[in-house]
Amino acid sequence: MRTTEARVLYAAAAVLLDYPDARVREALPTLRAALAEQPGPLPRLLEATARRLADDAEPVACRRYVDTFDLSRRHALHLTYWTDGDTRRRGETLGRFKQKYRDSGWLVDLDGELPDFLPLVLEFTARVDYAVGRSLLAEYRASLELLRLELAADAPVYAPVLEAVCATLPGPSPATRAEAMALAGPPPAEKVGLEPFDPRLLPLAQGTAGTRPAAAEGAR
Repeated sequence: MRTTEARVLYAAAAVLLDYPDARVREALPTLRAALAEQPGPLPRLLEATARRLADDAEPVACRRYVDTFDLSRRHALHLTYWTDGDTRRRGETLGRFKQKYRDSGWLVDLDGELPDFLPLVLEFTARVDYAVGRSLLAEYRASLELLRLELAADAPVYAPVLEAVCATLPGPSPATRAEAMALAGPPPAEKVGLEPFDPRLLPLAQGTAGTRPAAAEGAR
C-alpha cells in the first residue's frame, strides 16, 4: 500500500473509532467519498463500518460505542493498556507518546484523553508524521492484534476497522490470542495492579475501562 493510500485509511480509521457524536457523523459523507476513491480491499472494510454508522440513529450509535469501548476492558482503545496494564511504567510510556508528538511539532489538545488513545495515534500517523506514527503502530502491534481479535468476537460493526489497520502492517496477523500476546514479549517485571499478559485478568475482566467517561455519561 502506498503512503498516500495508507494515510487516507488511517485518517478514516481514526474517525470511525472515535465517539460517534454529531461531529463524527457530519464527517461520514466526506470520509465515505474518500474511501470510495481508494483501491483495494482495505478501504472496503472501513466503508462497511462507515455505512453502518451512517445508517444508525445517533443515540443507537453512541450507545453501542459506549457499550463496546467504555464499559469493557476487552476492547480497550489505549495501546499501552494491553502491554503495561496498571504498572508504574505505564506513566513513563505515556510520556514517551507525548514527547514523540512534541518532537514532530504536534501540539495537540488532549482534552483529558491519554496520548496512546488509538484514534489519536492514527490521526497523528495520517496527518502529522507518517514514519513516527507507523513506528508506534508497529511497536504496539500486539495491542492492535489483541483488540482486533476481541472485536472480531464481540463487535462486528467495529471489527473491520482493526482488521484493516492491522493489515497495513508487515507480515500476517496472528490467528489466536496466544500468538498475538507473544508479539509483545515478556510482561513487565514491576506490577501494581493488573498483570497485563495473564489471560485470567487482562483484558477479559468486565468493567469500566475509563476511555471516555464523559461520553458514557452523556449517552445515558
